[in-house]
Amino acid sequence: MLKVFLLLRPYRLAMGVALALMLIELGVELLHPLIMAKIIDDGILKNDINVVIYWGSVMIGISIAAFAAGVTNSFYAAHVSQSFGFDVRKNLFEKVQSFSFANFNLFPASSLITRMTNDVTQLQNTIFMSFRIMLRAPLLIVGGTIMALIVNAKLALILLVSIPLLLGFLFWMMKKGSSLFKAVQERLDSVNGVMQENLTGMRIIKAFLRRNFEVSRFTKANEELRDGTVTALRLMEIAMPLLLLVMNISMLAILWFGSINVNSGEAKVGEVVAIVNYALRISSVLSIFSFIIMAFSRAKASAGRIHDVLETEVDLRDSIDAKESSVIEKGDIEFKSVSFTYPGTETAVLKDLSFTAKAGETIALLGATGSGKSSIFNLIPRLYDVTEGAIFIDQKNLLAMKLESLRGQIGFVPQESLLFTGSIKENIAWGKEGASIDEIKEAAGNAQIHETIENLPNGYDTRVGQKGVNLSGGQKQRISIARALVRKPKILLLDDSTSALDLKTEAKLLKAIKAYDCTIFIITQKISTAMEASQILLLDEGEILANGSHDELMQKSLLYQRIYQSQFGEEALHNVQRAE
Repeated sequence: MLKVFLLLRPYRLAMGVALALMLIELGVELLHPLIMAKIIDDGILKNDINVVIYWGSVMIGISIAAFAAGVTNSFYAAHVSQSFGFDVRKNLFEKVQSFSFANFNLFPASSLITRMTNDVTQLQNTIFMSFRIMLRAPLLIVGGTIMALIVNAKLALILLVSIPLLLGFLFWMMKKGSSLFKAVQERLDSVNGVMQENLTGMRIIKAFLRRNFEVSRFTKANEELRDGTVTALRLMEIAMPLLLLVMNISMLAILWFGSINVNSGEAKVGEVVAIVNYALRISSVLSIFSFIIMAFSRAKASAGRIHDVLETEVDLRDSIDAKESSVIEKGDIEFKSVSFTYPGTETAVLKDLSFTAKAGETIALLGATGSGKSSIFNLIPRLYDVTEGAIFIDQKNLLAMKLESLRGQIGFVPQESLLFTGSIKENIAWGKEGASIDEIKEAAGNAQIHETIENLPNGYDTRVGQKGVNLSGGQKQRISIARALVRKPKILLLDDSTSALDLKTEAKLLKAIKAYDCTIFIITQKISTAMEASQILLLDEGEILANGSHDELMQKSLLYQRIYQSQFGEEALHNVQRAE
Protein backbone atom coordinates (compact mmCIF):
# COMPACT_ATOMS: atom_id res chain seq x y z
CA MET A 1 0.00 0.00 0.00
CA LEU A 2 2.96 2.31 0.59
CA LYS A 3 3.54 2.60 -3.16
CA VAL A 4 0.07 4.12 -3.58
CA PHE A 5 0.68 6.88 -1.04
CA LEU A 6 4.17 7.58 -2.41
CA LEU A 7 2.30 9.32 -5.22
CA LEU A 8 1.65 12.14 -2.72
CA ARG A 9 5.35 13.12 -2.75
CA PRO A 10 5.06 15.78 -5.51
CA TYR A 11 2.53 17.62 -3.33
CA ARG A 12 4.59 17.79 -0.13
CA LEU A 13 4.65 21.59 -0.14
CA ALA A 14 0.87 21.88 -0.55
CA MET A 15 0.42 19.20 2.13
CA GLY A 16 2.72 21.13 4.46
CA VAL A 17 0.75 24.35 3.93
CA ALA A 18 -2.58 22.54 4.49
CA LEU A 19 -1.20 20.91 7.64
CA ALA A 20 0.12 24.24 8.98
CA LEU A 21 -3.23 25.93 8.37
CA MET A 22 -5.03 23.05 10.07
CA LEU A 23 -2.71 23.41 13.08
CA ILE A 24 -3.62 27.12 13.27
CA GLU A 25 -7.31 26.15 13.43
CA LEU A 26 -6.51 23.53 16.05
CA GLY A 27 -4.43 25.94 18.13
CA VAL A 28 -7.22 28.49 18.20
CA GLU A 29 -9.74 25.84 19.21
CA LEU A 30 -7.50 24.71 22.07
CA LEU A 31 -6.94 28.28 23.24
CA HIS A 32 -10.65 29.14 23.42
CA PRO A 33 -11.41 27.26 26.72
CA LEU A 34 -8.26 28.72 28.29
CA ILE A 35 -9.31 32.27 27.36
CA MET A 36 -12.84 31.57 28.60
CA ALA A 37 -11.40 30.46 31.95
CA LYS A 38 -9.43 33.70 32.08
CA ILE A 39 -12.54 35.77 31.34
CA ILE A 40 -14.58 33.95 34.02
CA ASP A 41 -11.97 33.92 36.79
CA ASP A 42 -10.29 37.31 36.21
CA GLY A 43 -13.13 39.21 34.57
CA ILE A 44 -16.65 38.09 35.46
CA LEU A 45 -16.01 36.86 39.03
CA LYS A 46 -13.91 39.97 39.80
CA ASN A 47 -16.28 42.35 37.95
CA ASP A 48 -13.41 43.63 35.77
CA ILE A 49 -14.98 44.66 32.46
CA ASN A 50 -11.61 45.60 30.94
CA VAL A 51 -10.39 42.00 31.27
CA VAL A 52 -13.60 40.74 29.64
CA ILE A 53 -13.29 43.20 26.73
CA TYR A 54 -9.57 42.56 26.25
CA TRP A 55 -9.71 38.76 26.23
CA GLY A 56 -13.04 38.81 24.35
CA SER A 57 -11.38 40.87 21.60
CA VAL A 58 -8.46 38.42 21.51
CA MET A 59 -10.92 35.54 21.15
CA ILE A 60 -12.73 37.22 18.24
CA GLY A 61 -9.44 38.10 16.52
CA ILE A 62 -7.98 34.62 16.65
CA SER A 63 -11.37 33.17 15.59
CA ILE A 64 -11.28 35.28 12.41
CA ALA A 65 -7.71 34.11 11.78
CA ALA A 66 -8.83 30.49 12.25
CA PHE A 67 -11.71 31.02 9.81
CA ALA A 68 -9.33 32.36 7.12
CA ALA A 69 -6.94 29.46 7.77
CA GLY A 70 -9.80 26.97 7.42
CA VAL A 71 -10.96 28.36 4.07
CA THR A 72 -7.42 28.39 2.67
CA ASN A 73 -6.82 24.90 4.06
CA SER A 74 -9.80 23.64 2.06
CA PHE A 75 -8.27 24.92 -1.19
CA TYR A 76 -4.94 23.21 -0.54
CA ALA A 77 -6.60 19.97 0.66
CA ALA A 78 -8.73 19.88 -2.50
CA HIS A 79 -5.66 20.49 -4.67
CA VAL A 80 -3.71 17.64 -3.05
CA SER A 81 -6.59 15.13 -3.11
CA GLN A 82 -7.66 15.83 -6.70
CA SER A 83 -4.09 15.83 -8.02
CA PHE A 84 -3.38 12.60 -6.15
CA GLY A 85 -6.51 11.00 -7.64
CA PHE A 86 -5.42 12.09 -11.12
CA ASP A 87 -1.97 10.54 -10.64
CA VAL A 88 -3.36 7.27 -9.23
CA ARG A 89 -5.80 6.87 -12.15
CA LYS A 90 -3.02 7.69 -14.62
CA ASN A 91 -0.66 5.13 -13.06
CA LEU A 92 -3.39 2.50 -12.94
CA PHE A 93 -4.32 3.07 -16.58
CA GLU A 94 -0.69 2.92 -17.72
CA LYS A 95 -0.16 -0.25 -15.68
CA VAL A 96 -3.24 -1.90 -17.19
CA GLN A 97 -2.04 -0.90 -20.67
CA SER A 98 1.21 -2.77 -19.99
CA PHE A 99 -0.59 -5.97 -18.91
CA SER A 100 -0.22 -9.13 -20.89
CA PHE A 101 -3.28 -11.28 -21.52
CA ALA A 102 -2.14 -13.55 -18.69
CA ASN A 103 -2.21 -10.53 -16.35
CA PHE A 104 -5.72 -9.65 -17.50
CA ASN A 105 -6.88 -13.08 -16.37
CA LEU A 106 -6.11 -12.01 -12.79
CA PHE A 107 -8.52 -9.06 -12.80
CA PRO A 108 -12.00 -9.04 -14.37
CA ALA A 109 -12.72 -5.91 -16.43
CA SER A 110 -15.45 -4.85 -13.97
CA SER A 111 -12.96 -5.08 -11.08
CA LEU A 112 -10.43 -2.88 -12.89
CA ILE A 113 -13.14 -0.31 -13.62
CA THR A 114 -14.18 -0.26 -9.94
CA ARG A 115 -10.57 0.15 -8.82
CA MET A 116 -9.98 3.05 -11.22
CA THR A 117 -13.19 4.84 -10.23
CA ASN A 118 -14.74 3.96 -6.87
CA ASP A 119 -11.53 2.94 -5.09
CA VAL A 120 -9.64 6.03 -6.27
CA THR A 121 -12.56 8.23 -5.19
CA GLN A 122 -12.44 6.64 -1.72
CA LEU A 123 -8.76 7.57 -1.41
CA GLN A 124 -9.37 11.09 -2.73
CA ASN A 125 -12.13 11.74 -0.19
CA THR A 126 -10.06 10.31 2.66
CA ILE A 127 -7.06 12.50 1.83
CA PHE A 128 -9.24 15.62 1.56
CA MET A 129 -11.00 14.88 4.83
CA SER A 130 -7.67 14.06 6.50
CA PHE A 131 -6.50 17.63 6.07
CA ARG A 132 -9.89 19.02 7.10
CA ILE A 133 -11.14 16.75 9.90
CA MET A 134 -9.40 13.40 10.26
CA LEU A 135 -5.91 14.54 11.26
CA ARG A 136 -7.39 17.37 13.29
CA ALA A 137 -9.53 14.98 15.33
CA PRO A 138 -6.74 12.91 16.96
CA LEU A 139 -4.62 16.06 17.43
CA LEU A 140 -7.55 17.76 19.16
CA ILE A 141 -7.93 14.79 21.50
CA VAL A 142 -4.22 14.81 22.39
CA GLY A 143 -4.03 18.62 22.57
CA GLY A 144 -7.26 18.89 24.55
CA THR A 145 -6.02 16.34 27.08
CA ILE A 146 -2.68 18.14 27.48
CA MET A 147 -4.37 21.53 27.88
CA ALA A 148 -6.75 20.03 30.46
CA LEU A 149 -3.74 18.71 32.40
CA ILE A 150 -2.17 22.17 32.28
CA VAL A 151 -5.36 23.80 33.60
CA ASN A 152 -5.97 21.27 36.40
CA ALA A 153 -4.08 18.00 36.43
CA LYS A 154 -6.23 16.39 39.12
CA LEU A 155 -9.52 16.80 37.23
CA ALA A 156 -7.88 16.00 33.87
CA LEU A 157 -6.87 12.54 35.14
CA ILE A 158 -10.46 11.46 34.43
CA LEU A 159 -9.88 12.16 30.71
CA LEU A 160 -6.45 10.55 30.86
CA VAL A 161 -8.03 7.26 31.97
CA SER A 162 -11.05 7.12 29.63
CA ILE A 163 -9.52 8.35 26.34
CA PRO A 164 -6.80 5.64 25.88
CA LEU A 165 -9.44 2.94 26.41
CA LEU A 166 -11.64 4.52 23.73
CA LEU A 167 -8.74 4.89 21.29
CA GLY A 168 -7.80 1.22 21.70
CA PHE A 169 -11.38 0.25 20.90
CA LEU A 170 -11.39 2.53 17.83
CA PHE A 171 -8.20 1.00 16.40
CA TRP A 172 -9.71 -2.47 16.77
CA MET A 173 -12.82 -1.23 14.94
CA MET A 174 -10.70 0.17 12.09
CA LYS A 175 -8.84 -3.13 11.65
CA LYS A 176 -12.07 -5.11 11.64
CA GLY A 177 -13.82 -2.60 9.37
CA SER A 178 -11.02 -2.72 6.77
CA SER A 179 -11.62 -6.41 6.04
CA LEU A 180 -15.38 -5.87 5.87
CA PHE A 181 -15.11 -2.96 3.43
CA LYS A 182 -12.68 -4.91 1.26
CA ALA A 183 -15.40 -7.55 0.91
CA VAL A 184 -17.89 -4.76 0.09
CA GLN A 185 -15.65 -3.49 -2.74
CA GLU A 186 -15.36 -7.03 -4.12
CA ARG A 187 -19.15 -7.34 -4.13
CA LEU A 188 -19.32 -4.01 -5.92
CA ASP A 189 -17.05 -5.59 -8.55
CA SER A 190 -19.67 -8.32 -8.99
CA VAL A 191 -22.49 -5.78 -9.41
CA ASN A 192 -20.45 -3.87 -11.99
CA GLY A 193 -19.63 -7.13 -13.76
CA VAL A 194 -23.29 -8.06 -14.15
CA MET A 195 -24.13 -4.53 -15.33
CA GLN A 196 -21.29 -4.56 -17.86
CA GLU A 197 -22.34 -7.92 -19.30
CA ASN A 198 -25.96 -6.80 -19.58
CA LEU A 199 -25.17 -3.50 -21.28
CA THR A 200 -22.83 -5.27 -23.71
CA GLY A 201 -25.20 -8.12 -24.48
CA MET A 202 -28.51 -6.22 -24.46
CA ARG A 203 -29.45 -7.35 -27.97
CA ILE A 204 -29.07 -11.05 -27.24
CA ILE A 205 -30.86 -10.67 -23.89
CA LYS A 206 -33.87 -9.19 -25.66
CA ALA A 207 -33.69 -11.71 -28.51
CA PHE A 208 -33.74 -14.67 -26.08
CA LEU A 209 -36.29 -13.09 -23.72
CA ARG A 210 -33.88 -13.46 -20.79
CA ARG A 211 -34.79 -10.18 -19.10
CA ASN A 212 -36.27 -11.81 -15.99
CA PHE A 213 -33.28 -14.12 -15.59
CA GLU A 214 -30.83 -11.21 -15.85
CA VAL A 215 -32.90 -9.11 -13.44
CA SER A 216 -32.77 -11.94 -10.89
CA ARG A 217 -29.01 -12.30 -11.43
CA PHE A 218 -28.49 -8.57 -10.88
CA THR A 219 -30.82 -8.60 -7.86
CA LYS A 220 -28.79 -11.39 -6.27
CA ALA A 221 -25.51 -9.50 -6.75
CA ASN A 222 -27.14 -6.28 -5.53
CA GLU A 223 -28.52 -7.99 -2.42
CA GLU A 224 -25.09 -9.39 -1.58
CA LEU A 225 -23.64 -5.88 -1.90
CA ARG A 226 -26.41 -4.45 0.29
CA ASP A 227 -26.03 -7.13 2.97
CA GLY A 228 -22.25 -6.73 3.06
CA THR A 229 -22.52 -2.95 3.31
CA VAL A 230 -25.15 -3.16 6.08
CA THR A 231 -22.93 -5.56 8.06
CA ALA A 232 -19.95 -3.22 7.79
CA LEU A 233 -21.98 -0.11 8.65
CA ARG A 234 -23.62 -1.78 11.66
CA LEU A 235 -20.21 -2.47 13.13
CA MET A 236 -19.18 1.13 12.52
CA GLU A 237 -22.37 2.48 14.11
CA ILE A 238 -21.70 0.61 17.36
CA ALA A 239 -18.79 2.97 17.96
CA MET A 240 -20.62 6.29 18.36
CA PRO A 241 -23.11 5.37 21.13
CA LEU A 242 -20.35 3.66 23.11
CA LEU A 243 -17.98 6.63 22.73
CA LEU A 244 -20.64 9.13 23.77
CA LEU A 245 -21.64 6.99 26.78
CA VAL A 246 -18.06 6.86 28.09
CA MET A 247 -17.46 10.59 27.45
CA ASN A 248 -20.76 11.63 29.10
CA ILE A 249 -19.85 9.59 32.18
CA SER A 250 -16.42 11.29 32.16
CA MET A 251 -18.02 14.77 32.00
CA LEU A 252 -20.39 13.92 34.86
CA ALA A 253 -17.37 12.81 36.88
CA ILE A 254 -15.54 16.07 36.06
CA LEU A 255 -18.56 18.15 37.17
CA TRP A 256 -19.01 16.08 40.33
CA PHE A 257 -15.39 16.21 41.48
CA GLY A 258 -15.03 19.74 40.13
CA SER A 259 -17.81 21.04 42.39
CA ILE A 260 -16.15 19.33 45.37
CA ASN A 261 -12.77 20.89 44.49
CA VAL A 262 -14.31 24.36 43.97
CA ASN A 263 -15.98 24.17 47.39
CA SER A 264 -12.71 23.08 48.99
CA GLY A 265 -10.74 25.78 47.16
CA GLU A 266 -8.60 23.30 45.24
CA ALA A 267 -9.98 24.50 41.87
CA LYS A 268 -11.43 27.63 40.35
CA VAL A 269 -14.79 27.84 38.57
CA GLY A 270 -13.07 28.89 35.35
CA GLU A 271 -10.80 25.84 35.49
CA VAL A 272 -13.79 23.49 35.82
CA VAL A 273 -15.53 25.28 32.94
CA ALA A 274 -12.35 25.02 30.82
CA ILE A 275 -11.90 21.29 31.46
CA VAL A 276 -15.60 20.61 30.77
CA ASN A 277 -15.16 22.62 27.55
CA TYR A 278 -12.17 20.50 26.56
CA ALA A 279 -14.14 17.36 27.38
CA LEU A 280 -17.04 18.60 25.22
CA ARG A 281 -14.69 19.28 22.30
CA ILE A 282 -13.08 15.86 22.67
CA SER A 283 -16.54 14.32 22.90
CA SER A 284 -17.66 16.08 19.71
CA VAL A 285 -14.56 14.80 17.92
CA LEU A 286 -15.08 11.27 19.20
CA SER A 287 -18.70 11.40 18.02
CA ILE A 288 -17.50 11.62 14.41
CA PHE A 289 -14.89 8.92 14.92
CA SER A 290 -17.27 6.29 13.58
CA PHE A 291 -17.27 8.22 10.30
CA ILE A 292 -13.47 8.57 10.45
CA ILE A 293 -13.02 4.85 11.13
CA MET A 294 -15.35 3.99 8.28
CA ALA A 295 -13.49 6.32 5.92
CA PHE A 296 -10.06 4.98 6.90
CA SER A 297 -11.30 1.38 6.73
CA ARG A 298 -12.61 1.94 3.21
CA ALA A 299 -9.46 3.80 2.22
CA LYS A 300 -7.27 1.00 3.53
CA ALA A 301 -9.27 -1.59 1.58
CA SER A 302 -9.23 0.56 -1.58
CA ALA A 303 -5.50 1.27 -1.27
CA GLY A 304 -4.85 -2.46 -0.98
CA ARG A 305 -6.87 -3.19 -4.11
CA ILE A 306 -5.08 -0.45 -6.07
CA HIS A 307 -1.74 -1.70 -4.76
CA ASP A 308 -2.55 -5.20 -6.05
CA VAL A 309 -2.83 -3.81 -9.59
CA LEU A 310 0.22 -1.54 -9.41
CA GLU A 311 2.38 -4.32 -7.97
CA THR A 312 1.31 -6.98 -10.46
CA GLU A 313 4.37 -8.29 -12.27
CA VAL A 314 3.95 -7.89 -16.02
CA ASP A 315 5.04 -11.27 -17.39
CA LEU A 316 5.63 -10.19 -20.98
CA ARG A 317 8.36 -7.60 -21.53
CA ASP A 318 11.18 -6.83 -23.93
CA SER A 319 13.89 -9.45 -23.52
CA ILE A 320 17.37 -8.44 -22.39
CA ASP A 321 18.75 -9.16 -25.89
CA ALA A 322 16.11 -7.06 -27.68
CA LYS A 323 17.62 -4.33 -29.88
CA GLU A 324 16.14 -1.05 -31.07
CA SER A 325 17.69 -1.64 -34.49
CA SER A 326 15.82 -4.92 -35.01
CA VAL A 327 12.99 -4.23 -37.44
CA ILE A 328 10.96 -6.26 -39.91
CA GLU A 329 12.65 -5.75 -43.26
CA LYS A 330 11.11 -8.39 -45.54
CA GLY A 331 8.50 -10.36 -43.58
CA ASP A 332 9.85 -13.93 -43.70
CA ILE A 333 8.31 -15.92 -40.82
CA GLU A 334 9.40 -19.29 -39.50
CA PHE A 335 7.79 -21.34 -36.73
CA LYS A 336 10.37 -23.82 -35.47
CA SER A 337 9.10 -26.65 -33.23
CA VAL A 338 6.66 -24.27 -31.50
CA SER A 339 4.50 -25.54 -28.67
CA PHE A 340 2.19 -23.31 -26.66
CA THR A 341 0.05 -23.65 -23.56
CA TYR A 342 -2.08 -20.78 -22.29
CA PRO A 343 -1.06 -19.54 -18.79
CA GLY A 344 -3.04 -21.23 -16.04
CA THR A 345 -3.89 -24.27 -18.20
CA GLU A 346 -2.18 -27.59 -18.76
CA THR A 347 -3.36 -28.58 -22.24
CA ALA A 348 -1.09 -27.55 -25.12
CA VAL A 349 -3.01 -25.77 -27.90
CA LEU A 350 -0.04 -25.90 -30.31
CA LYS A 351 2.20 -28.96 -30.50
CA ASP A 352 5.63 -28.97 -32.14
CA LEU A 353 4.49 -26.68 -34.94
CA SER A 354 6.92 -25.93 -37.78
CA PHE A 355 6.33 -24.04 -41.04
CA THR A 356 7.84 -21.23 -43.08
CA ALA A 357 6.13 -18.26 -44.75
CA LYS A 358 8.17 -16.31 -47.27
CA ALA A 359 7.95 -12.55 -47.54
CA GLY A 360 4.97 -11.41 -49.59
CA GLU A 361 3.17 -14.75 -49.41
CA THR A 362 -0.44 -15.20 -48.34
CA ILE A 363 -0.90 -17.98 -45.78
CA ALA A 364 -4.40 -19.32 -45.14
CA LEU A 365 -5.16 -21.15 -41.90
CA LEU A 366 -7.98 -23.69 -41.99
CA GLY A 367 -9.23 -25.85 -39.20
CA ALA A 368 -12.04 -26.58 -36.78
CA THR A 369 -12.73 -24.48 -33.70
CA GLY A 370 -9.96 -25.03 -31.17
CA SER A 371 -7.43 -26.20 -33.74
CA GLY A 372 -4.95 -23.42 -32.81
CA LYS A 373 -5.47 -20.86 -35.57
CA SER A 374 -6.00 -17.84 -33.31
CA SER A 375 -3.18 -19.01 -31.04
CA ILE A 376 -0.75 -18.70 -33.98
CA PHE A 377 -2.00 -15.16 -34.49
CA ASN A 378 -1.46 -14.37 -30.81
CA LEU A 379 2.15 -15.54 -30.95
CA ILE A 380 3.32 -13.56 -34.00
CA PRO A 381 2.92 -10.08 -32.36
CA ARG A 382 4.02 -11.59 -29.01
CA LEU A 383 0.68 -11.19 -27.26
CA TYR A 384 1.88 -14.41 -25.62
CA ASP A 385 5.30 -16.05 -25.57
CA VAL A 386 5.86 -19.57 -26.88
CA THR A 387 6.15 -22.35 -24.33
CA GLU A 388 8.70 -24.29 -26.40
CA GLY A 389 10.49 -23.68 -29.67
CA ALA A 390 11.02 -20.32 -31.35
CA ILE A 391 9.58 -17.97 -33.94
CA PHE A 392 11.85 -16.18 -36.39
CA ILE A 393 11.15 -13.10 -38.50
CA ASP A 394 13.72 -12.41 -41.21
CA GLN A 395 15.93 -15.08 -39.61
CA LYS A 396 15.93 -13.18 -36.29
CA ASN A 397 14.38 -14.58 -33.12
CA LEU A 398 11.18 -12.78 -32.23
CA LEU A 399 12.62 -12.11 -28.77
CA ALA A 400 15.42 -10.03 -30.34
CA MET A 401 12.91 -7.36 -31.34
CA LYS A 402 11.45 -4.64 -29.13
CA LEU A 403 7.73 -5.13 -28.61
CA GLU A 404 6.96 -1.61 -29.81
CA SER A 405 9.00 -2.11 -32.99
CA LEU A 406 7.50 -5.54 -33.66
CA ARG A 407 3.85 -4.61 -33.13
CA GLY A 408 4.28 -1.28 -34.92
CA GLN A 409 4.93 -3.17 -38.16
CA ILE A 410 2.06 -5.63 -37.83
CA GLY A 411 -1.51 -4.97 -38.92
CA PHE A 412 -3.96 -7.00 -36.84
CA VAL A 413 -7.66 -7.40 -37.60
CA PRO A 414 -9.43 -9.41 -34.85
CA GLN A 415 -12.30 -11.79 -35.41
CA GLU A 416 -14.70 -9.46 -33.59
CA SER A 417 -14.51 -6.02 -35.19
CA LEU A 418 -14.07 -3.48 -32.43
CA LEU A 419 -14.59 0.19 -33.26
CA PHE A 420 -14.17 3.09 -30.86
CA THR A 421 -16.54 5.96 -30.21
CA GLY A 422 -15.59 8.75 -32.62
CA SER A 423 -15.70 9.43 -36.35
CA ILE A 424 -14.94 6.88 -39.07
CA LYS A 425 -11.88 8.94 -39.98
CA GLU A 426 -10.61 8.76 -36.38
CA ASN A 427 -11.21 5.00 -36.25
CA ILE A 428 -9.15 4.37 -39.39
CA ALA A 429 -6.43 6.85 -38.34
CA TRP A 430 -6.26 4.99 -34.99
CA GLY A 431 -4.06 2.45 -36.83
CA LYS A 432 -1.36 5.02 -37.60
CA GLU A 433 -0.63 8.06 -35.49
CA GLY A 434 -0.65 11.18 -37.65
CA ALA A 435 -2.16 9.49 -40.72
CA SER A 436 -3.15 12.00 -43.42
CA ILE A 437 -6.61 12.08 -44.99
CA ASP A 438 -5.11 10.76 -48.24
CA GLU A 439 -3.63 7.77 -46.43
CA ILE A 440 -6.96 7.16 -44.70
CA LYS A 441 -8.87 7.25 -47.99
CA GLU A 442 -6.31 5.00 -49.69
CA ALA A 443 -6.64 2.40 -46.92
CA ALA A 444 -10.45 2.67 -47.04
CA GLY A 445 -10.41 2.22 -50.82
CA ASN A 446 -8.31 -0.94 -50.60
CA ALA A 447 -10.59 -2.21 -47.81
CA GLN A 448 -13.57 -1.70 -50.19
CA ILE A 449 -15.31 0.73 -47.84
CA HIS A 450 -14.46 4.14 -49.37
CA GLU A 451 -17.58 4.46 -51.52
CA THR A 452 -19.83 3.36 -48.65
CA ILE A 453 -18.30 6.01 -46.39
CA GLU A 454 -18.64 8.73 -49.05
CA ASN A 455 -22.36 7.96 -49.37
CA LEU A 456 -22.93 8.51 -45.65
CA PRO A 457 -24.44 11.93 -44.70
CA ASN A 458 -21.22 13.16 -43.08
CA GLY A 459 -18.76 11.01 -45.00
CA TYR A 460 -15.58 10.28 -43.07
CA ASP A 461 -16.80 12.53 -40.24
CA THR A 462 -19.78 10.23 -39.57
CA ARG A 463 -19.87 9.35 -35.88
CA VAL A 464 -19.52 5.69 -34.94
CA GLY A 465 -21.73 4.56 -32.06
CA GLN A 466 -20.42 2.49 -29.17
CA LYS A 467 -18.76 -0.60 -30.69
CA GLY A 468 -20.07 0.50 -34.09
CA VAL A 469 -23.73 -0.28 -33.39
CA ASN A 470 -24.87 1.99 -36.22
CA LEU A 471 -22.88 0.03 -38.83
CA SER A 472 -23.44 -3.40 -40.40
CA GLY A 473 -21.13 -6.32 -39.69
CA GLY A 474 -19.50 -6.06 -43.11
CA GLN A 475 -18.94 -2.31 -42.74
CA LYS A 476 -17.31 -2.78 -39.35
CA GLN A 477 -15.04 -5.51 -40.73
CA ARG A 478 -13.89 -3.37 -43.65
CA ILE A 479 -13.22 -0.32 -41.42
CA SER A 480 -11.17 -2.60 -39.14
CA ILE A 481 -9.21 -3.81 -42.17
CA ALA A 482 -8.66 -0.20 -43.31
CA ARG A 483 -7.35 0.59 -39.82
CA ALA A 484 -4.74 -2.16 -40.23
CA LEU A 485 -3.84 -1.20 -43.82
CA VAL A 486 -3.29 2.50 -43.06
CA ARG A 487 -0.03 1.66 -41.27
CA LYS A 488 1.25 -0.23 -44.35
CA PRO A 489 2.33 -3.22 -42.29
CA LYS A 490 5.03 -5.75 -43.11
CA ILE A 491 2.84 -8.51 -41.68
CA LEU A 492 -0.96 -8.48 -41.94
CA LEU A 493 -3.07 -10.77 -39.72
CA LEU A 494 -6.71 -11.25 -40.72
CA ASP A 495 -8.57 -13.35 -38.15
CA ASP A 496 -11.64 -14.51 -40.09
CA SER A 497 -12.07 -10.83 -40.95
CA THR A 498 -13.98 -11.32 -44.20
CA SER A 499 -16.72 -13.61 -42.88
CA ALA A 500 -19.42 -10.91 -43.22
CA LEU A 501 -18.45 -9.97 -46.79
CA ASP A 502 -20.06 -11.29 -49.95
CA LEU A 503 -17.81 -13.24 -52.35
CA LYS A 504 -17.48 -10.37 -54.86
CA THR A 505 -16.42 -7.80 -52.24
CA GLU A 506 -14.10 -10.32 -50.60
CA ALA A 507 -12.40 -11.09 -53.92
CA LYS A 508 -11.82 -7.36 -54.57
CA LEU A 509 -10.46 -6.93 -51.06
CA LEU A 510 -8.02 -9.84 -51.31
CA LYS A 511 -6.80 -8.60 -54.69
CA ALA A 512 -6.26 -5.07 -53.30
CA ILE A 513 -4.29 -6.13 -50.24
CA LYS A 514 -1.95 -8.27 -52.35
CA ALA A 515 -0.58 -5.01 -53.70
CA TYR A 516 0.83 -4.28 -50.25
CA ASP A 517 4.44 -5.24 -49.55
CA CYS A 518 3.60 -7.56 -46.69
CA THR A 519 3.21 -11.17 -45.63
CA ILE A 520 -0.47 -11.97 -45.11
CA PHE A 521 -1.93 -14.52 -42.71
CA ILE A 522 -5.65 -15.11 -42.99
CA ILE A 523 -7.86 -17.36 -40.87
CA THR A 524 -10.83 -18.51 -42.88
CA GLN A 525 -13.44 -21.22 -43.10
CA LYS A 526 -14.07 -20.59 -46.80
CA ILE A 527 -12.26 -22.62 -49.44
CA SER A 528 -12.88 -19.78 -51.93
CA THR A 529 -10.68 -17.54 -49.75
CA ALA A 530 -8.04 -20.21 -49.12
CA MET A 531 -7.71 -20.90 -52.85
CA GLU A 532 -6.13 -17.44 -53.31
CA ALA A 533 -3.39 -18.19 -50.77
CA SER A 534 0.21 -19.13 -51.64
CA GLN A 535 0.15 -21.72 -48.86
CA ILE A 536 -2.63 -23.32 -46.84
CA LEU A 537 -2.08 -24.75 -43.34
CA LEU A 538 -4.67 -27.35 -42.40
CA LEU A 539 -4.75 -27.53 -38.59
CA ASP A 540 -6.30 -29.94 -36.13
CA GLU A 541 -5.83 -29.94 -32.34
CA GLY A 542 -2.70 -27.80 -32.53
CA GLU A 543 -0.94 -29.79 -35.22
CA ILE A 544 -0.47 -29.29 -38.96
CA LEU A 545 -2.22 -32.14 -40.75
CA ALA A 546 -1.26 -30.89 -44.21
CA ASN A 547 0.16 -27.83 -45.89
CA GLY A 548 0.65 -26.64 -49.44
CA SER A 549 -1.22 -24.81 -52.17
CA HIS A 550 -4.89 -25.46 -52.99
CA ASP A 551 -3.99 -27.76 -55.89
CA GLU A 552 -1.49 -29.70 -53.78
CA LEU A 553 -3.95 -30.25 -50.95
CA MET A 554 -6.67 -31.34 -53.37
CA GLN A 555 -4.33 -34.13 -54.43
CA LYS A 556 -2.90 -35.28 -51.11
CA SER A 557 -5.35 -34.40 -48.30
CA LEU A 558 -8.60 -36.32 -47.89
CA LEU A 559 -9.73 -33.90 -45.14
CA TYR A 560 -9.23 -30.91 -47.43
CA GLN A 561 -11.20 -32.72 -50.15
CA ARG A 562 -14.06 -33.28 -47.70
CA ILE A 563 -14.08 -29.59 -46.73
CA TYR A 564 -14.08 -28.66 -50.42
CA GLN A 565 -16.95 -31.08 -51.08
CA SER A 566 -18.98 -29.70 -48.13
CA GLN A 567 -18.78 -26.18 -49.57
CA PHE A 568 -18.93 -26.79 -53.35
CA GLY A 569 -20.73 -30.14 -53.58
CA GLU A 570 -19.72 -33.65 -54.60
CA GLU A 571 -20.06 -32.93 -58.31
CA ALA A 572 -17.60 -30.03 -58.13
CA LEU A 573 -15.11 -32.30 -56.35
CA HIS A 574 -15.44 -34.97 -59.07
CA ASN A 575 -14.96 -32.32 -61.78
CA VAL A 576 -11.74 -31.17 -60.13
CA GLN A 577 -10.48 -34.75 -59.77
CA ARG A 578 -11.28 -35.54 -63.43
CA ALA A 579 -9.49 -32.35 -64.54
CA GLU A 580 -6.41 -33.48 -62.67
